[in-house]
Amino acid sequence: MKKRRNILACLCTVFLLAGTAAPSFTSQADSKADKIQDSIKQKQSAIGEAQKQKQALESGLTDVKKLVQELENTKQNLKDYVEKLDKNLDEIEAKIKELKELISEKEEEIEETQQSLAESMEVEKEQYAAMKKRIKFMYERGQTFYLDMLFTTDNFGDVLSRTEFIEKVAAYDRKKLEEYQETVAQIETFKEELEAEKLVLDAAKESVEEEEAALNALIASKEKEIKNYDADISNKSQVVREYEAEIAAQNATIAALEQAVAAEKKQLEEANRPKYDGGRFKWPAPSYTRISDDYGNRIHPTLGVQQFHNGVDLAAPSGSPILAAYDGDVVAADYNGSMGNYIMIDHGDGLYTIYMHASALYVSKGTHVTKGDQIAAVGSTGRSTGPHLHFSVRLNGSYVSPWNYLSS
Repeated sequence: MKKRRNILACLCTVFLLAGTAAPSFTSQADSKADKIQDSIKQKQSAIGEAQKQKQALESGLTDVKKLVQELENTKQNLKDYVEKLDKNLDEIEAKIKELKELISEKEEEIEETQQSLAESMEVEKEQYAAMKKRIKFMYERGQTFYLDMLFTTDNFGDVLSRTEFIEKVAAYDRKKLEEYQETVAQIETFKEELEAEKLVLDAAKESVEEEEAALNALIASKEKEIKNYDADISNKSQVVREYEAEIAAQNATIAALEQAVAAEKKQLEEANRPKYDGGRFKWPAPSYTRISDDYGNRIHPTLGVQQFHNGVDLAAPSGSPILAAYDGDVVAADYNGSMGNYIMIDHGDGLYTIYMHASALYVSKGTHVTKGDQIAAVGSTGRSTGPHLHFSVRLNGSYVSPWNYLSS
């Protein structure tokens, strides 16, 4: 073991003097990463343009939907108005029916009155004819008719009776004639009144029918407007569907582009991950080469039991610089009860280096470091017996000997 440490000391001196190593990223890898980055930018630009188009489509869709709603509201108002007009029309039709019934009644009354008038006129005519006949008879007989009636009897009482009879007949004829004439006049007046009432009803019916016709025309006009609104709504609804289809297409385009960007970002992340190229590690504690405890089985200095030691302990004064052994990304910079302040660096291809018991940490998680960068200071934090750097190497999840990378 002592001989091995002497050899290691010589090797460490060589490492300190050498200081050269192969680059961790090849120009080919850089070119691939640049191409991926350019592709991502192009797709992100396309996503931005697609989102602008989508926003414009959504704005247009909102406007068309608003217009459709306004058309629907106007159409509904028209339907409500037509419904109100239909009720008015029902009332007008009921009124027309009522007027028709009244006119029919008046026509029947006029017909009955006409018949009564005809009968009365016929009676009057007959009475007038009989009276004319008597007058003619008396006129043709002259005074002898009355004298014969008066003097064909020897009884004075009979003479008086006959005289009175003649007067009564004449008075009766006059009275009947006057009665019939009055009846005819009354019937004619009643007929005229009925006809006047019928004219009023006819005029009212005509007026209401005109109102009905105007209302029907208005309803037909409004129903035509409703059909026009239906057609317009149908056209605008088709526009809505077209907008929605275009928006869906934009969403699909955006989703496809975002998926492609996510995949390329993953590729870029993979391309940008450290790639260990087999180069040699830089000695992590410059100027200090004393190995206080080596990799392998040992008696634990604080626990006093045999235990596997997963790294190399490099004795150095507290505050001495700790350097990154190789290029990589810091994946942990934290404190642990056993490791104290520690740093873990990912060098790619499953290779990690760990630096424990530091007094101070100068990098944080996510920092990219280059071989030889100072990352911490030697200390004695955590489970430690004195200032030193515990340097470990992990490969694919298992600790391996640091000498595989620190020596040829």
